[in-house]
Amino acid sequence: ISILNKLGFMPVIIHGGGKRISNRLDKAGIKSNFINGLRVTDEKSIGIVDEVLNNFNEEITEALRNNNCDSEGITNRKNNVLIVYQENQELGYVGTPKEINQSIIENIVKKQKVPVIAPLGLDTNSQVFNINADTAAGAVAKKLNARRLIIISDVEGVLDDNKKLISEVDTIKINELIKNNIINGGMIPKIKNCLDVASNGVKGVCIIDGRLKHSILFELLSNAGSGTLIRE
Repeated sequence: ISILNKLGFMPVIIHGGGKRISNRLDKAGIKSNFINGLRVTDEKSIGIVDEVLNNFNEEITEALRNNNCDSEGITNRKNNVLIVYQENQELGYVGTPKEINQSIIENIVKKQKVPVIAPLGLDTNSQVFNINADTAAGAVAKKLNARRLIIISDVEGVLDDNKKLISEVDTIKINELIKNNIINGGMIPKIKNCLDVASNGVKGVCIIDGRLKHSILFELLSNAGSGTLIRE
């Protein structure tokens, strides 16, 4: 991210924190339940989610500054940019972005800083909601009309039935992979979110492996790219 910023790219980071949240909930004796890949977030959980993601946000901005990259955190507690509505009663305090305050993000970018956005939002009553990080990233990418949305995960990308990386997929291929249960579980909402973004003005949407060194640079600066490119 620091290198990209120095090269004149304008990266915007939306981070998750699922593993940290699960660890903290475990310590508090709260069981984590998921519906279609989304964490059920009750009244006890939302306070922990809020605290974990705000702390992680500070950690990321600090890490960027330590790598000579000026950055600014955006959370529900300061500079909230995500106005949400409740996804559904069953999921509890899980929100879907309804409005995004674009100007706050753009003002940070104008100062040559990297915005670091936590996936938390507020409803019209200022109640905090947890947002799936991929959903938040997709909504921000569409709003900013970003050139590229890169989902960094702990998988290589989309794999075929022989567990080989598929370098490029479109709607027809994705529906076929879902039908044949090759794309399944939590990967389905992730891929559908990517498709939605790809069909709403964002030129390139890809899933890459964050475990590989410099995978973002390979994706943006090499012909081969890395991971799976998702087209409409």
